[in-house]
Amino acid sequence: MSGADILESSAGGSRLEIRDLHVSVDGKPILKGVSLTVEPGQRHAIMGPNGSGKTTLAYALAGHPGYEVTGGEVLLDGANVLEMEPDERARAGLFLAFQYPAEVPGVSNINFLRHAVNAVRGQPVSVFELQKEVQAAMRALGMGEDFTRRNLNEGFSGGEKKRNEILQLALLKPRYAILDETDSGLDIDAVQIVAKGVMELGRPDMGTIIITHYSRILRYIPPHFVHVMVDGRIVRSGGPQLAEELEQSGYEGFRVEPVETAS
Repeated sequence: MSGADILESSAGGSRLEIRDLHVSVDGKPILKGVSLTVEPGQRHAIMGPNGSGKTTLAYALAGHPGYEVTGGEVLLDGANVLEMEPDERARAGLFLAFQYPAEVPGVSNINFLRHAVNAVRGQPVSVFELQKEVQAAMRALGMGEDFTRRNLNEGFSGGEKKRNEILQLALLKPRYAILDETDSGLDIDAVQIVAKGVMELGRPDMGTIIITHYSRILRYIPPHFVHVMVDGRIVRSGGPQLAEELEQSGYEGFRVEPVETAS
């Protein structure tokens, strides 16, 4: 998508706005004032070292109860996302692909997908129509038909779990997707398949936040903007070339030195 296309797609006012977001976990401040605006069709990569707050941002946006928002706001088309329950956020168009998708024994993949699709779309989808959509998406992701009969993520390999997350994205068609280290633990073939699924199976105007350590996945999901997060803050933003710069130089130059206090 060109810059002109992005501007045209965002002309209607739809956007995801994160304003000065502060988040604590178990009383410890993790995010210390994160601001970011994602327009429809834009892809933003957030890169940073371990412990910088990337996953905290993802979980806070999704409404995880263990992540306490202590300041700031998150707006979706002007509506306060932070006042919504997690299921309401999903219906509003937010989607989170987890770094470590949970296993759910006793719940088949197809039943989970059926309930999720019906809840997000707000009306029942016929079994025939759902099967058609699921099978088409699974073919694109190289998934065998047995995936639908298996329990949700139970006994899945890391790559199978990540493909299953993108299968959910393909069916739910979110307006804004947050991919939390979707490339983690994947070999190069699996990265390409998952990235292709994101690019081809999501909505054409889907805004995307890609959280990653490495530039590898960004070769297949090219970002419009790259942001460096360190110590709970975005310390630098730039274009796609910033990812390659980080690949060469690492994060050391962005680390915040602890402030010494007088004894």
